[in-house]
Amino acid sequence: MPDRQEATVGWSPTWALGRAVLLTGLLLIAAVLLGRVDLVVLATPFALGTAYALRRRPVAAPELEITAADGQLVEGGELAGAVAVGNPDVVSYDVVVVRTRISPWLRVRRAGFGGLGLDVSRSGGADRPFVTTLATGTAVDLELAGTALRWGRHPIGPAGARAAAADGLLVSRAVLTDPLRMRVYPKTEPFEAVEAMPRAAGLVGAHRSRRPGEGGELAGVRVFGPGDRLRRIDWRVSLRTRQLHVASTLSDRDAEVVVLLDVLAEAGRSGGVDGAASVLDTTVRAAAAIAEHYLHRGDRVALLEYGPAARRLRPATGRRQYLTVLEWLLDVHAESSPHDSYDQVFGPQVLSADALVVVLTPLLDERSAQMLARLARGGRFVVAVDTLPADLAPPGDRGWAPVAYRLWRLDRDTMIAQLREHGVPVVGWAGAGSLDQVLRDVARLATAPRVGGR
Repeated sequence: MPDRQEATVGWSPTWALGRAVLLTGLLLIAAVLLGRVDLVVLATPFALGTAYALRRRPVAAPELEITAADGQLVEGGELAGAVAVGNPDVVSYDVVVVRTRISPWLRVRRAGFGGLGLDVSRSGGADRPFVTTLATGTAVDLELAGTALRWGRHPIGPAGARAAAADGLLVSRAVLTDPLRMRVYPKTEPFEAVEAMPRAAGLVGAHRSRRPGEGGELAGVRVFGPGDRLRRIDWRVSLRTRQLHVASTLSDRDAEVVVLLDVLAEAGRSGGVDGAASVLDTTVRAAAAIAEHYLHRGDRVALLEYGPAARRLRPATGRRQYLTVLEWLLDVHAESSPHDSYDQVFGPQVLSADALVVVLTPLLDERSAQMLARLARGGRFVVAVDTLPADLAPPGDRGWAPVAYRLWRLDRDTMIAQLREHGVPVVGWAGAGSLDQVLRDVARLATAPRVGGR
Protein backbone atom coordinates (compact mmCIF):
# COMPACT_ATOMS: atom_id res chain seq x y z
CA MET A 1 0.00 0.00 0.00
CA PRO A 2 1.60 3.32 -0.99
CA ASP A 3 2.41 5.79 1.70
CA ARG A 4 0.04 8.63 2.36
CA GLN A 5 1.50 11.89 1.06
CA GLU A 6 0.71 15.29 2.46
CA ALA A 7 1.31 18.13 0.02
CA THR A 8 -0.39 21.19 -1.27
CA VAL A 9 -0.13 20.92 -5.02
CA GLY A 10 1.37 24.17 -6.21
CA TRP A 11 4.58 25.97 -6.90
CA SER A 12 5.88 29.13 -5.31
CA PRO A 13 8.26 31.77 -6.69
CA THR A 14 11.78 31.75 -5.35
CA TRP A 15 13.89 34.70 -4.32
CA ALA A 16 15.66 34.40 -7.68
CA LEU A 17 12.41 35.13 -9.53
CA GLY A 18 11.69 38.06 -7.23
CA ARG A 19 15.13 39.54 -7.80
CA ALA A 20 14.86 39.12 -11.58
CA VAL A 21 11.47 40.83 -11.73
CA LEU A 22 12.60 43.58 -9.35
CA LEU A 23 15.80 44.27 -11.26
CA THR A 24 13.99 44.34 -14.62
CA GLY A 25 11.34 46.72 -13.28
CA LEU A 26 13.88 49.09 -11.73
CA LEU A 27 15.90 49.27 -14.93
CA LEU A 28 12.82 50.00 -17.05
CA ILE A 29 11.59 52.69 -14.65
CA ALA A 30 15.00 54.27 -14.56
CA ALA A 31 15.16 54.19 -18.38
CA VAL A 32 11.82 56.01 -18.63
CA LEU A 33 12.64 58.60 -15.97
CA LEU A 34 16.15 59.30 -17.21
CA GLY A 35 15.42 58.82 -20.93
CA ARG A 36 18.27 56.36 -21.32
CA VAL A 37 17.90 53.64 -23.91
CA ASP A 38 20.96 51.75 -22.68
CA LEU A 39 19.09 50.86 -19.50
CA VAL A 40 16.37 49.23 -21.60
CA VAL A 41 19.02 47.22 -23.40
CA LEU A 42 20.47 46.22 -20.04
CA ALA A 43 17.06 45.08 -18.73
CA THR A 44 16.20 43.08 -21.87
CA PRO A 45 18.30 39.97 -21.04
CA PHE A 46 16.75 39.71 -17.58
CA ALA A 47 13.24 39.99 -18.97
CA LEU A 48 13.83 37.56 -21.83
CA GLY A 49 15.62 35.06 -19.57
CA THR A 50 12.83 35.11 -17.01
CA ALA A 51 10.15 34.76 -19.67
CA TYR A 52 12.02 31.90 -21.36
CA ALA A 53 12.47 30.02 -18.05
CA LEU A 54 8.77 30.41 -17.25
CA ARG A 55 7.53 29.34 -20.68
CA ARG A 56 6.67 25.89 -19.28
CA ARG A 57 5.59 25.89 -15.67
CA PRO A 58 5.33 22.66 -13.67
CA VAL A 59 2.03 21.82 -12.02
CA ALA A 60 2.62 18.47 -10.26
CA ALA A 61 4.58 18.02 -7.06
CA PRO A 62 7.18 15.27 -6.79
CA GLU A 63 6.04 11.82 -5.64
CA LEU A 64 7.71 10.15 -2.71
CA GLU A 65 7.68 6.58 -1.38
CA ILE A 66 9.72 4.61 1.15
CA THR A 67 10.48 0.98 0.31
CA ALA A 68 12.48 -1.77 1.97
CA ALA A 69 13.74 -5.16 0.92
CA ASP A 70 11.44 -8.05 1.78
CA GLY A 71 12.63 -10.74 4.11
CA GLN A 72 13.25 -11.40 7.77
CA LEU A 73 15.71 -8.87 9.15
CA VAL A 74 17.47 -10.07 12.29
CA GLU A 75 19.60 -8.10 14.72
CA GLY A 76 22.99 -7.56 13.16
CA GLY A 77 21.60 -8.17 9.67
CA GLU A 78 22.13 -5.97 6.66
CA LEU A 79 19.56 -3.26 6.08
CA ALA A 80 18.47 -2.45 2.52
CA GLY A 81 15.95 0.33 1.97
CA ALA A 82 15.28 3.19 -0.39
CA VAL A 83 13.41 6.46 -0.64
CA ALA A 84 11.98 6.66 -4.16
CA VAL A 85 11.27 10.13 -5.60
CA GLY A 86 9.52 10.52 -8.95
CA ASN A 87 8.63 13.29 -11.38
CA PRO A 88 5.07 12.88 -12.72
CA ASP A 89 5.15 16.27 -14.48
CA VAL A 90 5.85 17.05 -18.13
CA VAL A 91 8.53 19.51 -17.03
CA SER A 92 11.92 18.38 -15.75
CA TYR A 93 13.01 19.23 -12.24
CA ASP A 94 16.29 21.07 -12.06
CA VAL A 95 16.99 20.09 -8.47
CA VAL A 96 15.28 17.72 -6.01
CA VAL A 97 16.28 17.76 -2.36
CA VAL A 98 15.37 14.63 -0.36
CA ARG A 99 15.74 14.16 3.36
CA THR A 100 14.61 11.35 5.65
CA ARG A 101 14.78 10.44 9.29
CA ILE A 102 16.24 7.12 10.40
CA SER A 103 15.79 5.30 13.70
CA PRO A 104 18.98 5.36 15.79
CA TRP A 105 18.80 1.56 15.91
CA LEU A 106 19.23 1.42 12.13
CA ARG A 107 22.84 2.37 11.47
CA VAL A 108 23.05 3.55 7.86
CA ARG A 109 26.57 3.41 6.47
CA ARG A 110 25.99 4.37 2.85
CA ALA A 111 23.30 6.44 1.18
CA GLY A 112 23.07 7.83 -2.34
CA PHE A 113 21.20 8.00 -5.62
CA GLY A 114 21.58 5.53 -8.45
CA GLY A 115 24.04 3.26 -6.68
CA LEU A 116 26.51 6.10 -6.04
CA GLY A 117 26.63 5.60 -2.30
CA LEU A 118 28.07 8.14 0.10
CA ASP A 119 29.66 7.12 3.37
CA VAL A 120 27.41 8.83 5.92
CA SER A 121 28.77 7.13 9.03
CA ARG A 122 31.13 10.09 9.56
CA SER A 123 29.31 12.85 7.72
CA GLY A 124 26.36 13.64 9.95
CA GLY A 125 24.14 10.59 9.39
CA ALA A 126 21.53 9.59 6.84
CA ASP A 127 19.20 12.47 7.73
CA ARG A 128 21.38 14.94 5.83
CA PRO A 129 19.89 16.38 2.60
CA PHE A 130 20.58 14.57 -0.67
CA VAL A 131 20.31 16.35 -4.02
CA THR A 132 19.59 14.99 -7.49
CA THR A 133 17.98 15.96 -10.79
CA LEU A 134 14.85 14.43 -12.28
CA ALA A 135 13.82 14.36 -15.90
CA THR A 136 10.18 14.22 -16.82
CA GLY A 137 8.48 10.88 -16.16
CA THR A 138 11.45 9.37 -14.30
CA ALA A 139 12.17 8.27 -10.73
CA VAL A 140 15.33 7.65 -8.74
CA ASP A 141 15.98 5.86 -5.45
CA LEU A 142 17.89 7.19 -2.49
CA GLU A 143 19.43 3.88 -1.53
CA LEU A 144 20.11 3.21 2.15
CA ALA A 145 22.47 0.45 3.28
CA GLY A 146 23.43 -0.32 6.84
CA THR A 147 22.95 -2.59 9.84
CA ALA A 148 20.03 -3.26 12.19
CA LEU A 149 21.33 -2.93 15.73
CA ARG A 150 18.35 -3.94 17.89
CA TRP A 151 15.07 -5.84 17.72
CA GLY A 152 11.79 -3.97 17.38
CA ARG A 153 9.83 -1.93 14.88
CA HIS A 154 12.13 0.86 13.75
CA PRO A 155 10.95 3.64 11.40
CA ILE A 156 12.56 4.82 8.20
CA GLY A 157 11.06 8.25 7.71
CA PRO A 158 9.09 10.38 7.61
CA ALA A 159 10.77 11.56 4.44
CA GLY A 160 10.38 14.89 2.68
CA ALA A 161 11.23 16.26 -0.75
CA ARG A 162 11.18 19.62 -2.49
CA ALA A 163 11.86 20.29 -6.17
CA ALA A 164 12.99 23.37 -8.07
CA ALA A 165 12.16 23.99 -11.74
CA ALA A 166 12.16 26.78 -14.35
CA ASP A 167 15.90 27.38 -13.85
CA GLY A 168 15.38 27.71 -10.12
CA LEU A 169 12.65 30.35 -10.37
CA LEU A 170 9.91 28.06 -8.97
CA VAL A 171 9.99 25.68 -6.00
CA SER A 172 7.41 23.10 -5.03
CA ARG A 173 5.74 22.80 -1.68
CA ALA A 174 7.26 20.19 0.61
CA VAL A 175 6.02 16.64 0.07
CA LEU A 176 5.98 14.41 3.16
CA THR A 177 5.43 10.68 3.34
CA ASP A 178 4.60 8.48 6.32
CA PRO A 179 7.39 6.43 7.90
CA LEU A 180 7.92 2.78 7.05
CA ARG A 181 8.49 0.63 10.11
CA MET A 182 11.14 -2.02 9.66
CA ARG A 183 10.59 -5.26 11.55
CA VAL A 184 13.85 -6.38 13.14
CA TYR A 185 13.53 -9.76 14.83
CA PRO A 186 15.56 -10.70 17.91
CA LYS A 187 18.69 -12.72 17.45
CA THR A 188 18.10 -16.14 18.98
CA GLU A 189 20.91 -17.38 21.15
CA PRO A 190 21.80 -21.08 21.05
CA PHE A 191 19.65 -22.95 23.54
CA GLU A 192 19.85 -26.55 24.61
CA ALA A 193 17.66 -28.36 27.11
CA VAL A 194 17.23 -31.91 28.31
CA GLU A 195 14.61 -34.01 26.62
CA ALA A 196 12.98 -34.94 29.94
CA MET A 197 9.92 -32.83 30.67
CA PRO A 198 8.10 -32.53 34.02
CA ARG A 199 4.75 -33.63 32.63
CA ALA A 200 3.07 -33.99 29.30
CA ALA A 201 -0.46 -33.50 28.16
CA GLY A 202 -0.23 -35.98 25.31
CA LEU A 203 0.94 -39.56 24.96
CA VAL A 204 3.08 -39.08 21.87
CA GLY A 205 5.83 -36.63 21.12
CA ALA A 206 9.52 -36.04 20.71
CA HIS A 207 10.54 -35.86 24.40
CA ARG A 208 11.73 -38.83 26.41
CA SER A 209 9.57 -38.94 29.52
CA ARG A 210 10.66 -40.30 32.86
CA ARG A 211 7.40 -42.20 33.07
CA PRO A 212 7.16 -45.80 31.87
CA GLY A 213 5.26 -46.39 28.69
CA GLU A 214 5.42 -47.37 25.07
CA GLY A 215 8.48 -45.72 23.61
CA GLY A 216 11.85 -46.33 22.11
CA GLU A 217 14.08 -45.47 25.07
CA LEU A 218 15.13 -48.47 27.21
CA ALA A 219 14.46 -47.90 30.92
CA GLY A 220 15.63 -51.28 32.24
CA VAL A 221 14.62 -54.90 32.70
CA ARG A 222 12.06 -55.98 35.29
CA VAL A 223 10.01 -59.02 36.24
CA PHE A 224 7.06 -59.83 34.02
CA GLY A 225 3.76 -58.54 35.43
CA PRO A 226 0.08 -58.41 34.51
CA GLY A 227 -0.55 -56.29 31.43
CA ASP A 228 2.92 -56.65 29.97
CA ARG A 229 3.12 -57.54 26.29
CA LEU A 230 4.71 -60.79 25.22
CA ARG A 231 6.85 -59.06 22.61
CA ARG A 232 8.58 -57.18 25.44
CA ILE A 233 9.94 -60.40 27.03
CA ASP A 234 13.73 -60.42 27.31
CA TRP A 235 14.46 -64.10 26.67
CA ARG A 236 18.16 -63.88 27.46
CA VAL A 237 17.55 -62.60 30.99
CA SER A 238 14.54 -64.91 31.44
CA LEU A 239 16.55 -68.03 30.58
CA ARG A 240 19.37 -66.97 32.86
CA THR A 241 17.16 -66.24 35.86
CA ARG A 242 14.53 -68.89 35.05
CA GLN A 243 11.83 -66.21 35.50
CA LEU A 244 10.10 -64.12 32.88
CA HIS A 245 11.52 -60.61 32.52
CA VAL A 246 10.43 -57.82 30.20
CA ALA A 247 12.26 -54.80 28.84
CA SER A 248 10.62 -51.63 30.10
CA THR A 249 10.76 -48.43 28.08
CA LEU A 250 10.11 -44.75 28.66
CA SER A 251 7.20 -43.09 26.94
CA ASP A 252 7.73 -40.40 24.34
CA ARG A 253 5.51 -37.41 25.06
CA ASP A 254 4.91 -33.92 23.83
CA ALA A 255 4.91 -30.87 26.07
CA GLU A 256 3.27 -27.50 26.44
CA VAL A 257 5.66 -24.69 27.29
CA VAL A 258 4.42 -21.32 28.51
CA VAL A 259 6.96 -18.52 28.31
CA LEU A 260 5.94 -15.78 30.74
CA LEU A 261 7.55 -12.36 30.24
CA ASP A 262 7.73 -10.06 33.26
CA VAL A 263 7.46 -6.53 31.81
CA LEU A 264 6.81 -4.60 35.00
CA ALA A 265 10.27 -3.02 35.03
CA GLU A 266 13.24 -2.27 32.80
CA ALA A 267 16.86 -1.87 33.86
CA GLY A 268 20.17 -1.39 32.13
CA ARG A 269 20.95 0.40 28.92
CA SER A 270 20.70 -1.37 25.60
CA GLY A 271 23.77 -1.24 23.41
CA GLY A 272 22.36 -3.15 20.47
CA VAL A 273 23.28 -6.58 19.24
CA ASP A 274 27.01 -6.13 19.91
CA GLY A 275 26.71 -4.06 23.08
CA ALA A 276 25.32 -4.35 26.57
CA ALA A 277 21.91 -5.95 27.01
CA SER A 278 19.09 -4.44 29.02
CA VAL A 279 16.44 -6.47 30.83
CA LEU A 280 14.09 -6.31 27.83
CA ASP A 281 16.89 -7.35 25.47
CA THR A 282 17.66 -10.45 27.50
CA THR A 283 13.96 -11.22 27.98
CA VAL A 284 13.03 -10.99 24.31
CA ARG A 285 16.09 -12.85 23.02
CA ALA A 286 15.73 -15.63 25.59
CA ALA A 287 12.02 -15.99 24.82
CA ALA A 288 12.76 -16.30 21.10
CA ALA A 289 15.46 -18.91 21.75
CA ILE A 290 13.28 -21.00 24.08
CA ALA A 291 10.32 -20.86 21.68
CA GLU A 292 12.51 -21.86 18.74
CA HIS A 293 13.97 -24.78 20.67
CA TYR A 294 10.65 -26.33 21.69
CA LEU A 295 8.75 -25.53 18.50
CA HIS A 296 11.51 -27.21 16.50
CA ARG A 297 10.76 -30.38 18.49
CA GLY A 298 7.05 -30.27 17.84
CA ASP A 299 5.91 -28.95 21.22
CA ARG A 300 3.22 -26.39 21.87
CA VAL A 301 4.45 -22.97 22.93
CA ALA A 302 2.41 -20.11 24.39
CA LEU A 303 3.50 -16.62 25.44
CA LEU A 304 2.15 -14.43 28.24
CA GLU A 305 2.98 -10.96 29.51
CA TYR A 306 2.96 -10.24 33.21
CA GLY A 307 2.02 -6.57 33.13
CA PRO A 308 -0.86 -4.14 32.70
CA ALA A 309 -1.48 -5.10 29.07
CA ALA A 310 -1.62 -8.86 29.87
CA ARG A 311 -1.01 -9.78 26.25
CA ARG A 312 -1.08 -13.48 25.43
CA LEU A 313 -0.39 -15.77 22.51
CA ARG A 314 -2.31 -19.02 22.38
CA PRO A 315 -0.34 -22.29 22.34
CA ALA A 316 0.38 -23.81 18.94
CA THR A 317 3.09 -25.70 17.10
CA GLY A 318 5.01 -25.44 13.87
CA ARG A 319 6.93 -22.83 11.93
CA ARG A 320 3.89 -20.58 11.63
CA GLN A 321 3.76 -20.35 15.42
CA TYR A 322 7.46 -19.49 15.51
CA LEU A 323 6.96 -16.60 13.08
CA THR A 324 3.95 -15.49 15.11
CA VAL A 325 6.09 -15.58 18.26
CA LEU A 326 8.74 -13.37 16.66
CA GLU A 327 6.07 -10.92 15.50
CA TRP A 328 4.52 -10.92 18.98
CA LEU A 329 7.85 -10.21 20.64
CA LEU A 330 8.40 -7.05 18.59
CA ASP A 331 5.70 -5.27 20.62
CA VAL A 332 7.11 -6.11 24.03
CA HIS A 333 7.80 -3.05 26.16
CA ALA A 334 8.15 -2.36 29.87
CA GLU A 335 5.14 -0.81 31.55
CA SER A 336 4.78 -0.31 35.28
CA SER A 337 1.46 -0.49 37.07
CA PRO A 338 0.39 0.17 40.66
CA HIS A 339 -2.06 -2.75 40.54
CA ASP A 340 -1.36 -6.47 40.81
CA SER A 341 -1.75 -8.09 37.40
CA TYR A 342 -1.94 -11.70 38.64
CA ASP A 343 -5.70 -12.17 38.31
CA GLN A 344 -5.70 -10.31 34.99
CA VAL A 345 -2.93 -12.44 33.52
CA PHE A 346 -3.82 -15.83 34.98
CA GLY A 347 -7.52 -16.01 34.35
CA PRO A 348 -9.45 -19.27 34.32
CA GLN A 349 -8.19 -21.95 31.94
CA VAL A 350 -5.14 -19.89 30.91
CA LEU A 351 -2.42 -22.29 32.05
CA SER A 352 -2.60 -26.01 31.48
CA ALA A 353 -1.99 -28.14 34.56
CA ASP A 354 0.77 -30.02 32.73
CA ALA A 355 2.49 -27.01 31.20
CA LEU A 356 6.07 -26.05 31.94
CA VAL A 357 6.08 -22.34 32.84
CA VAL A 358 9.35 -20.54 32.07
CA VAL A 359 9.22 -17.10 33.70
CA LEU A 360 11.64 -14.49 32.37
CA THR A 361 11.88 -11.90 35.12
CA PRO A 362 14.44 -9.42 36.49
CA LEU A 363 12.91 -9.78 39.98
CA LEU A 364 12.88 -6.02 40.43
CA ASP A 365 9.31 -5.93 41.70
CA GLU A 366 8.06 -7.74 44.79
CA ARG A 367 4.93 -8.68 42.87
CA SER A 368 7.04 -10.78 40.54
CA ALA A 369 8.30 -12.91 43.41
CA GLN A 370 4.78 -13.24 44.80
CA MET A 371 3.55 -14.36 41.38
CA LEU A 372 6.24 -17.08 41.20
CA ALA A 373 5.38 -18.30 44.69
CA ARG A 374 1.66 -18.46 43.88
CA LEU A 375 2.33 -20.46 40.74
CA ALA A 376 4.48 -22.92 42.68
CA ARG A 377 1.86 -23.29 45.42
CA GLY A 378 -0.73 -23.97 42.73
CA GLY A 379 1.16 -27.06 41.60
CA ARG A 380 2.68 -25.55 38.46
CA PHE A 381 6.09 -26.54 37.21
CA VAL A 382 7.85 -23.18 37.22
CA VAL A 383 11.37 -22.24 36.17
CA ALA A 384 12.44 -18.64 36.83
CA VAL A 385 15.06 -17.15 34.53
CA ASP A 386 16.83 -14.12 36.00
CA THR A 387 17.12 -11.52 33.22
CA LEU A 388 18.83 -8.80 35.25
CA PRO A 389 22.16 -7.93 33.57
CA ALA A 390 25.12 -9.26 35.54
CA ASP A 391 27.13 -6.14 34.71
CA LEU A 392 24.46 -3.70 35.85
CA ALA A 393 26.28 -0.52 36.75
CA PRO A 394 25.77 0.68 40.34
CA PRO A 395 24.75 4.30 40.98
CA GLY A 396 27.37 6.97 41.30
CA ASP A 397 29.29 7.62 44.51
CA ARG A 398 26.90 10.21 45.87
CA GLY A 399 25.88 10.17 49.50
CA TRP A 400 24.24 6.92 50.54
CA ALA A 401 23.71 5.62 47.00
CA PRO A 402 26.40 2.86 47.14
CA VAL A 403 25.13 1.66 50.53
CA ALA A 404 21.52 1.60 49.30
CA TYR A 405 22.61 -0.33 46.22
CA ARG A 406 24.35 -3.00 48.33
CA LEU A 407 21.32 -3.30 50.60
CA TRP A 408 19.06 -3.71 47.57
CA ARG A 409 21.35 -6.44 46.25
CA LEU A 410 21.24 -8.29 49.57
CA ASP A 411 17.46 -8.00 49.71
CA ARG A 412 17.18 -9.35 46.17
CA ASP A 413 19.48 -12.29 46.96
CA THR A 414 17.31 -13.08 49.99
CA MET A 415 14.21 -13.02 47.78
CA ILE A 416 15.81 -15.49 45.36
CA ALA A 417 16.80 -17.79 48.23
CA GLN A 418 13.21 -17.75 49.54
CA LEU A 419 11.88 -18.63 46.07
CA ARG A 420 14.22 -21.61 45.93
CA GLU A 421 12.99 -22.72 49.34
CA HIS A 422 9.45 -22.63 47.92
CA GLY A 423 10.53 -24.97 45.13
CA VAL A 424 11.03 -22.36 42.40
CA PRO A 425 14.42 -22.85 40.70
CA VAL A 426 16.01 -19.53 39.72
CA VAL A 427 18.76 -19.47 37.13
CA GLY A 428 20.42 -16.64 35.25
CA TRP A 429 20.17 -16.67 31.47
CA ALA A 430 23.54 -17.60 30.02
CA GLY A 431 22.66 -18.87 26.57
CA ALA A 432 23.30 -22.49 25.72
CA GLY A 433 22.62 -24.92 28.52
CA SER A 434 21.53 -22.30 31.05
CA LEU A 435 18.30 -24.19 31.82
CA ASP A 436 19.56 -27.71 31.27
CA GLN A 437 20.33 -28.66 34.88
CA VAL A 438 17.25 -26.88 36.22
CA LEU A 439 14.88 -28.70 33.87
CA ARG A 440 16.51 -31.99 34.80
CA ASP A 441 15.88 -31.29 38.49
CA VAL A 442 12.29 -30.22 37.84
CA ALA A 443 11.61 -33.39 35.87
CA ARG A 444 13.08 -35.47 38.70
CA LEU A 445 10.88 -33.72 41.25
CA ALA A 446 7.81 -34.26 39.06
CA THR A 447 8.25 -38.03 39.10
CA ALA A 448 9.14 -38.25 42.80
CA PRO A 449 6.45 -39.65 45.10
CA ARG A 450 4.43 -37.05 46.97
CA VAL A 451 4.40 -37.21 50.74
CA GLY A 452 1.15 -36.89 52.65
CA GLY A 453 -0.96 -36.79 49.51
CA ARG A 454 0.46 -33.42 48.53
